[in-house]
Amino acid sequence: MREILVTDVSLRDGVQSLLATRVRTEDMLETLELLDRCGFWSLEVWGGATFDVCLRYLKEDPWERLRKFKEVARNTRLEMLLRGQNVVGYRHYADDVVEEFVRKAYDNGIEVFRIFDALNDTRNMRKSIETAKKVGALVKGVLSYAISPVHTVDYYVKVAGELIDMGVDILSIKDQAGLLSPKSAYDLVSALKSEYPDYPVHLHTQTTADLAEMAQLKGVEAGADMIDTAFYSLSCQTSHPPGETMIYVLQEFGYRVKVDTELYKKAGDLFREVRARYRKFDVLPPYPDVGVLIHQIPGGMITNFINQLREQNLENKLEEVLEEVTRVREDLGYPPLVTPTSQIVGTQAFMNVLHGERYKVVTKETKDYVKGLYGRPPAPVREEVLRKILGDEEPIYDRRPADLLEPELEKVREEALSAGARSEEDVLSYALFPVVAKEFFEWREKVEKGEVPPSPVEEIEEQPCPERAPVEFNITVHGEQYHVQIAGRGEEAAGGKTFFIRLDGRLEEVVLQPVREVEVRGGGYEISEGAPVAPKRPKPRDVGDITSPISGKVVNIKVSVGQEVKEGDVLLIVEAMKMENEIHSPIDGVVEEIFVQVGESVNPDEVLIRINPRMR
Repeated sequence: MREILVTDVSLRDGVQSLLATRVRTEDMLETLELLDRCGFWSLEVWGGATFDVCLRYLKEDPWERLRKFKEVARNTRLEMLLRGQNVVGYRHYADDVVEEFVRKAYDNGIEVFRIFDALNDTRNMRKSIETAKKVGALVKGVLSYAISPVHTVDYYVKVAGELIDMGVDILSIKDQAGLLSPKSAYDLVSALKSEYPDYPVHLHTQTTADLAEMAQLKGVEAGADMIDTAFYSLSCQTSHPPGETMIYVLQEFGYRVKVDTELYKKAGDLFREVRARYRKFDVLPPYPDVGVLIHQIPGGMITNFINQLREQNLENKLEEVLEEVTRVREDLGYPPLVTPTSQIVGTQAFMNVLHGERYKVVTKETKDYVKGLYGRPPAPVREEVLRKILGDEEPIYDRRPADLLEPELEKVREEALSAGARSEEDVLSYALFPVVAKEFFEWREKVEKGEVPPSPVEEIEEQPCPERAPVEFNITVHGEQYHVQIAGRGEEAAGGKTFFIRLDGRLEEVVLQPVREVEVRGGGYEISEGAPVAPKRPKPRDVGDITSPISGKVVNIKVSVGQEVKEGDVLLIVEAMKMENEIHSPIDGVVEEIFVQVGESVNPDEVLIRINPRMR
C-alpha cells in the first residue's frame, strides 16, 4: 500500500486565492492549532503574497506572523512559497538579499522552501536553493506549469534535471492557474518518475477550471507522492481541492494517507466563521472559470483587472483585456502566468487596451522582461515587439540577471534604520518593499504611542439610518479603490458628527472631525489638526502637465524643481497592479512644479509634475 503525503495550503494559498490574503494572523491561530494535530507532511503558511499584504494592508509584521505560527505549530513542518531571485517581491534582488532572507526565514520557523521562477529559468533559482540546503531546509524545486507550443513534457523533464543538479529534494509541479488536465498530469508525472525514479513528485493544482481533483488522482496513479489540498471551507473556486474529499478518494483506491480527517473537518468548520468576517474580499462567483483554459490568467488577476478598469471607467473592456493578455503572452515568448510574469503580461495588456495602441506605453517591468532582466523567455520574444520596446538595444539572455546586480543589503541598512527598522528582519522588509515597509514602521510607532488603534475596525452589522441623502463617489487608498456612498447622518458625537456610509456595499458608522487646511507650495494641502485629506492637484491643461496613465502609488521621483529634462527622461515611477510604471517627459524643458510625494496615491486626471517647455 503506497503512502501519499499531504500538505495543507489553506492558511497561505487558500486565503490568498479566495480572500485576497487579507486574513489577519490572530484569526488563523486557532485553526492552525487544529491543523498541526492532523498529521500533514507540512503546512504552507507563508510566502507568496502574504509578506507584501501583511505590511501593506494588514499593518502586520510578516516575521512576527511566522514566529507566532511556529509557536503554535509544534508538530508539523512549516513551508513557504519563495519566488527564487524575486524572493517575495516583484523584481530581482541581489544575491545577498536572497541569502539573508532564506537564512532568516529558516531561523524564524520555515523548514520547507517551495522555490519557483516564473520563467522556469533555473539560473534564477540557484542561489535560493543553495542557501536553503546550506541552512538545513528541505527544498521543493518547482516546475511552473503552462500551456503553449514550447511547454512540452520533454521541456519539463529537462528543467527537472537542472533542478536535481542544483540539489533539490522534491520535484514540484505548480499549476497556479488550474490548467493541468488529468491526461497532462498523468503524462508529466509518468515522465518525471521514469527519468528520475529516486525523486518524490509533488502536485500543486488549483481548482479554477475544476480540473484539479481529476489531475491529482491521475497524477497519483502515475506515481506522484505528494499533493496539496485545502480544508473544505477554503477550497474550490480558484483555490485547491478539498482535502477531506481527496483523502477519502485516495483511501478508497487503496492508498495510505495519514491525516486525521475528522480533525481536518473541524478546522474547516472553524474557518467558516472566520471566512464570514472577511466577506468584503469574498467576491468570486461560485462556479468554475472555464475561461482560464484560454487566457490562463490566475484567479487573483481577474479581480485586479476589474478594479483597475473600474478606476478608469472601462469595466466594459474586461473581455478585450483578457483577449489582449493572450496576444501579449504570445508576443513575449509564452511566459507562464505566475507572479511576477502574470502582472507583467496583465498590466501590459491593460495598458495596450487603455491607450488604444499596442505597446504605445510600456511598463518598466515589460521593458526589463524583454531585455532579459527577469531571465530567459521560454520562447523568443516576437522580433517586431522586441524592437519597438528596446530599439537598437540588445537583450542579455545569455547572462543570469542577478549577476548584473551589486550587493544591496548593506547599502540599504542605514536607510532602513533611519526609516524605523529595528531588526535584521525589518531591514530585509525594507530592502524588499522600501515604501511599504517605511509606512509600516511609522504606523507601528504611532500604535506604540497610542496615536492610532492597533488594528482595523471590526465589521459591524447593518442598522437603520436616521437620514438618507445618498452621495456616491470612489476613493483610492494605497492603490485600492473603494466605492463610498453617504447613507445618512446620525447623532452628534464628541468632537464631530456621526455619519453612516456604505463602503463597497457594507454599512459603516464613522465620526468625522473638523480639519484645518493650510495651503502649501504646489497647490497641495497639509493638515495641522484632525484627519488627513488627499492633496488637491490641478487638472492637466498643457503638454507640460505630466499625468499618470493609471491609478497607483508614487514610489520614486527622479527629478527636482529647476532641473532640466529631455524628452523621454524618466520623471517618476508609479506602482500599480504590483508593477512599476515609468512616467516619461513628453518634451524638453525645465521642471517647474512637483505636486506629489513618494507614497502618495495618484489618479490619471491629476497633474503630478509640471514641465515648462524649453523654447526652441
